[in-house]
Amino acid sequence: MEIYVIRHTTPDVAKGVCYGHSDIPVTHAFEEEVRSILSKIPQHIQIIYTSPLERCARLAAAIAAQSNVHIITDDRLKELNFGDWEMQRWDTIEQTALMRWMDNYEEECCPNGESYLQLVSRVKNFLEAIATSDHQTIAVVTHGGVIKSMKALIDKISLKDAMAYQSAYGEIIRFQV
Repeated sequence: MEIYVIRHTTPDVAKGVCYGHSDIPVTHAFEEEVRSILSKIPQHIQIIYTSPLERCARLAAAIAAQSNVHIITDDRLKELNFGDWEMQRWDTIEQTALMRWMDNYEEECCPNGESYLQLVSRVKNFLEAIATSDHQTIAVVTHGGVIKSMKALIDKISLKDAMAYQSAYGEIIRFQV
């Protein structure tokens, strides 16, 4: 199975703001970014899975329109839930709690949010579910944290090593599973 994982386009949010689970729009550059993405997407995509958040769902709809394929929205593809930190500037978050999380992000939950291991668990559940699919070429429109989790699981590397991977907005990553 080929999985083409596409990170959403540029979100319309100020730099330095924590926005994981928050549903924020995309920038005015969306159409230009979409044209670039569509020129790189294989024509033989059979189905698209997407996070329900607008910055992913809108891109998935554009890909579906070009590819004439069905979209399945899946909450497991949402970005990390930063809980109380959502839409807060990173530099205004209580520093002791932030450092505790940064020192152990794999297991430490953001206040009223989740840990990266919980995100990885969601992603693992998603990957196990699509493994039973009859589709051989799948597109997944999602977020940076989900992509890192997929890299850890599919490439069989540590989450710490996967965290070093930085995907650009609109980047397409191909996995063969």
